[in-house]
Amino acid sequence: MRTASVFLLASVALLNISAVYAAQPLSLESAQKATLGQQLFFDVNLSQNRTQSCASCHAPDKGFSDHRGLSTALAASLGDDGKSLGDRNAPSASYAAFSPHFQKTSEGVFKGGQFWDGRADSLTEQAGGPPLNPGEMGLANKASAVDRIQENSQYQVTFKDIYGDAIFEDADKAYAAMSDAIAAFEESEFFSPFDAKYDRYLRGEYQLTPQEDLGRTLFFSQQFTNCNLCHQLRTLPEQQKETFSNYEFHNIGVPANTALRAINGATQVDQGLLNHPDVEDLAQRGKFKTPTLRNVAVTGPYMHNGVFTDLRTVVLFYNKYNSRSVKRQINPETGEQWREPEIAQTLSRKELETGPALDDKRIDALVAFLKTLTDKKYE
Repeated sequence: MRTASVFLLASVALLNISAVYAAQPLSLESAQKATLGQQLFFDVNLSQNRTQSCASCHAPDKGFSDHRGLSTALAASLGDDGKSLGDRNAPSASYAAFSPHFQKTSEGVFKGGQFWDGRADSLTEQAGGPPLNPGEMGLANKASAVDRIQENSQYQVTFKDIYGDAIFEDADKAYAAMSDAIAAFEESEFFSPFDAKYDRYLRGEYQLTPQEDLGRTLFFSQQFTNCNLCHQLRTLPEQQKETFSNYEFHNIGVPANTALRAINGATQVDQGLLNHPDVEDLAQRGKFKTPTLRNVAVTGPYMHNGVFTDLRTVVLFYNKYNSRSVKRQINPETGEQWREPEIAQTLSRKELETGPALDDKRIDALVAFLKTLTDKKYE
């Protein structure tokens, strides 16, 4: 049933993607790569047991997130072996192409890359990770992936047309070509259409409701909230193609997902950015890349470990840093006090404690605005 549903998604994508490519100024080679990447993205044969594709954890009908487990206990993705469960919430692949390469700025700030800890420098590098991860798609090595690709005669022709007749003579090069093609697909407008209500509002095609407009004002005002300190890339909110992330890494004090850890039998604390192979600074412990807010209303559960299920809970979680109200110190999903951060020593207090406490009207307005960032196909 899972295999059938994945191919159904692929069929739907094939119907829509041709129009996407036609709307873009792509070269013939880029269009060929993206079309090949689309086929690979939905291909379950690139997993050990032939049950899982990229689309299994990044479903196009769910904001390119993993829709299979919406509870906090099942916030991570199930592997191809049917029993391995990840320790992080799979980030949405929506708008992932806009994350810059992993870097350390002149101010000493880390930003960019792919995955929650930025460990893949680029989208191409990220695309090559899951097929060989034993807890995900589970193939033994690159040669195994290339063998699976060559089982498909159409792939053989297309790979040679794009990457040269000798592409299959070197498994490393062929695997890199596979990753390159998947990345080309993820760079298409199919993943980043910029057609949400907010985008239409900027183009004069949609009128925000009073509540949505209040939320927009609050979001972009440092006087009233701290949202845009991390979730605004461009200087002016009126500019087109805002991705709602500055791609920096922060520790916002997310508590451990005890339900998920209990299932995994995990005992180690998630070190966040410190897990990146090129980062040794202990001050980076517990910091995770700021995600895009595009499609945030349809890609729950939330945070790197999926510890919250409701979008309003996330806004309330941020608000607790600036509110002295006893009511605001209660997690509405548990009815108990917010639990302590998994790692408390490296909190981004400057960002978290900027702005005043919010009342219910303003919290609801922010949630309403965040829902205007949902791509049209998910409305």
